[in-house]
Amino acid sequence: MINELKNYLTDFMLSRHYSTLIAALVITVSLSSCIATKSYEQPEMQTKDLYPFEQVEMDSTTLADMPWQEVFNDSQLRDLIEEALENNLELRSAIEQIRVAEADFYQGRMSMLPTLSLGANASYNEQSDNANSLGGMGTGSIPASERYSVSASSSWELDVWGKLTSAKKASYAALLQAEATRRAVQTRLIAQVANTYYRLLALDEQLEITKETVENRRQDVEAIRSLQESGLVTGVSLQQSIANRYAAEVTLPELRQQITEQEHALSILLGRSPGDIERSSLDKQTVIDSLATGVPAQLLRNRPDIIAAEHSFRSAFELTNNARAQFYPSLQLTAEGGYQSLQTDDLFQPGSIFYNLIAGVTQPIFNRGQNKAQLKRSKARQQQAKLELRSTVINASSEVSNALSKFKNAEEKKELTTKQLNALENAVEYSRELLQYGEANYTEVLTAQQNYLSAQLSDINNQLQQLTAGVELYRALGGGWNKNIIQQNEEN
Repeated sequence: MINELKNYLTDFMLSRHYSTLIAALVITVSLSSCIATKSYEQPEMQTKDLYPFEQVEMDSTTLADMPWQEVFNDSQLRDLIEEALENNLELRSAIEQIRVAEADFYQGRMSMLPTLSLGANASYNEQSDNANSLGGMGTGSIPASERYSVSASSSWELDVWGKLTSAKKASYAALLQAEATRRAVQTRLIAQVANTYYRLLALDEQLEITKETVENRRQDVEAIRSLQESGLVTGVSLQQSIANRYAAEVTLPELRQQITEQEHALSILLGRSPGDIERSSLDKQTVIDSLATGVPAQLLRNRPDIIAAEHSFRSAFELTNNARAQFYPSLQLTAEGGYQSLQTDDLFQPGSIFYNLIAGVTQPIFNRGQNKAQLKRSKARQQQAKLELRSTVINASSEVSNALSKFKNAEEKKELTTKQLNALENAVEYSRELLQYGEANYTEVLTAQQNYLSAQLSDINNQLQQLTAGVELYRALGGGWNKNIIQQNEEN
């Protein structure tokens, strides 16, 4: 019985009139869709003179192409980055946003297809006695009636003006934007974990140096006390040495507090409860020694935030197409067919088959200015997206330039601080020896010690600046995500 209905519908669809109608619709769709919508063209990016990297020799290989596993050689840091990529709450939220965008794209793609629904109805109608006598029809009773039907219905809106196509393209661009945003979050997360880890190691080193300094100054107190007993120094020098010891010791609690706060900050990035962090030491870290940043075109290709901004512009462009297509008429085809009978025994007989096909056109005439307002909003948002893309490119240039400058200056400061440390260490030793023979006062020793401690702490900060500058350069160039895998997925 179902096959009989299928044969009826097939014969109708293959009829000459229906074929002519379909051919006319195809030609109409092909010609008219170009009227309402415009083809997307990638916005031209003015990258000339944006990248003041004359101090760096450009290379065809960019640092951003290196996987983060090769950039960071500390195994414990790599484990922490792996944990953050697995459990970080912001990154997981970005992944969920991708799923939302996937659902929107699926919905937009499915809107291109016709709907199909099945239905079955059974009705029983019996008139009242008073209703039967209305209109002078007499008092005879009208027998009860029954009606049964089984049908299938389909509705299809033809995308004559590209309205549905532009909406689908906009949702696809939004999906790509969500994925690029996820990559940007991942790149930033890797940099945050590495920088926090390095700051934690620097604090550990400062704490150890301060502990050694406190121990040395305790020994100085005993030495000054002996010199006082020998009459070589006064009681003032002894009190100064005691105060000097406490001046170093009082910084220990503050350093421990900073270490605790950095551990907690790193725990949050890892998506775990605050606690201790297993780590190595600062002297085992190596600074990124590759300054091959790549040419400007590669910078645009690697930065996920620029990729996201461009997809945002494309989504806004397609939404403008969609708003423009709203001014044109909608063409919808509706088909319904099935079995209909007054008796259940005759329901699936050939004589109970019915079908109909309806083509409808709806042209918006007046809808309180909603279409005009929507088009105006879409154009403004498209312009906003283009300006944001331009701003993102400029900011990217500034970030890379700052990271390069910071890296080179930290390297220069590290060399100078090393020379300063050697000179101050000798000054401390010489002043102590002179003090033993009464040829120097304790003020000179105290000054040399304080300067030496400050230089030690500055040396740690310079080393930290070198490490973090390398990380910031890597992040600014868009490193930290596997570009080859993403490109393969987008091509497929």
